[in-house]
Amino acid sequence: MNANSIGFVGTGAITEAMVRGLLAEPAYASDIHVSPRSAHIAETLAAEFASVRIARDNQEVVQRSEMVFLAIRPQIAEEVVRELSFRNGQMVVSLVAATERRALLEWIGADINLVQAIPLPFVADRQGVTAVYPADTAVAALFDTLGTAVPCQSRKEYDLLAAASAVMSTYFGVMESVAGWLEKSGLERAKGQAYIAPLFAGLAQKASSAGAAEPFSALSREFATKGGLNEQVLSDFDKKGGIAALTAALDLVLARIEGKD
Repeated sequence: MNANSIGFVGTGAITEAMVRGLLAEPAYASDIHVSPRSAHIAETLAAEFASVRIARDNQEVVQRSEMVFLAIRPQIAEEVVRELSFRNGQMVVSLVAATERRALLEWIGADINLVQAIPLPFVADRQGVTAVYPADTAVAALFDTLGTAVPCQSRKEYDLLAAASAVMSTYFGVMESVAGWLEKSGLERAKGQAYIAPLFAGLAQKASSAGAAEPFSALSREFATKGGLNEQVLSDFDKKGGIAALTAALDLVLARIEGKD
């Protein structure tokens, strides 16, 4: 066993994305152990990467790994975690959504180093942005390899970023709404999607290149000519409750994350 030995309890989509990112050249890890659950994903990764080994069960993942990722659904997290035995001092990174740190520590029942993180699918291409709490050098280094780590100084910061990450489906929902409107209005579906996807990608790239120094409100004004079409759509969206609905949805998801729902 070596310090680059990483294990995943749970072999779903995020585990697959992280493994692909970690083993892209140059590889970050020399050994990755995955649980046999979701056999198709585990077998695909093992066939593609010599560094991936399928463990007999979740306990073997824990035993063979210096850093263990809990990549399981919150609905089954307690059942899965309580059955495992961890070593004192072991690094455990929980990817379990909307789960209290206190509960995780109780389920684990050992004196481990617990870090929580919210990796997104883009880590597969080393383009992810991952909130990490509490700040930890080793975990941040791993996620910096997969894109950018955002160490959080408080649980509140972490919860807020978790809530913000809940807009991903809405982002694609807006794209779908525009593409659907174009199709209904007479434009071929494939042509509409071929236009919308790079349009949104270009806007995201513009925001990324602007950095934190330029607020999104300034970019919004930049793309809204006075009396123009963009200004009209934003104004109508706001007046008809779009911004209020989004804000309310974020408040509700934050309450759920914080256990106040």
